[in-house]
Amino acid sequence: MIIAHLSDLHLDGGSRAEDRVAAVLAYLGGLARPVDAVVVTGDIADHGAAEEYARAAELLKHPAPVLVCPGNHDIRAAFRTGLLDRPASDGPIDSVREIDGVLFALCDSTIPGRGAGFLADETLDWLDGVLSGGDGPALVAFHHPPVEVGVPLVDAIRQAGEDRLAAVLRRHPRVTALLAGHVHTGASTTFAGVPLRIAPAVVSGSLLPVEPGADRGWADGGPLEYDRPPALLLHVLHDDGRVTTHHRTVPL
Repeated sequence: MIIAHLSDLHLDGGSRAEDRVAAVLAYLGGLARPVDAVVVTGDIADHGAAEEYARAAELLKHPAPVLVCPGNHDIRAAFRTGLLDRPASDGPIDSVREIDGVLFALCDSTIPGRGAGFLADETLDWLDGVLSGGDGPALVAFHHPPVEVGVPLVDAIRQAGEDRLAAVLRRHPRVTALLAGHVHTGASTTFAGVPLRIAPAVVSGSLLPVEPGADRGWADGGPLEYDRPPALLLHVLHDDGRVTTHHRTVPL
């Protein structure tokens, strides 16, 4: 199984973000065969506006299932109606899909009105339940990583309460990987003994403190690189349960 993993599209009604998303989908369309799933880990819209989700629904069309979860820039009610064709509601947006024997559980790690993340008790109870439904491989996705990754401004608004998520994962060894976004750079680490793969942002790239320009504040336009090309991850889920991740940049 090959899974395309995108994140942080930040569609805002402008051509720049739309062109970058279109380039990534065109890259996927040029593969020898469609990937088996496309997972988008949040911040699909920049302002949470209905028209941003309408445009996202058009741009994210693909032969394979497209699975989405919200990020801190997304608005739950508009996300539900614009991308999931569900009635508007302000509760957590959690969804599950099984594809070729692989379970995809997408969790809402957002706190409405805040940049930081947290998995509500009802989301963790839901995740515990869906993971109890079988013993095949499972991938769990959310926007906010539950660990620090070395980018201070993002680490300050990461997913909190992570010990509760770790307890759920320890009960379900079927989880082969965790998928996240939020950091605006591709990164690979572990959490609770499970591989954690963080997708680069389609819209821009973040900088580590040791990189030139990382000392700029947000008011000075940093520490993001807006001229970095859009990028994505391609995850290969092997028959033995291993996940191999490939990082790809897409020319504009």
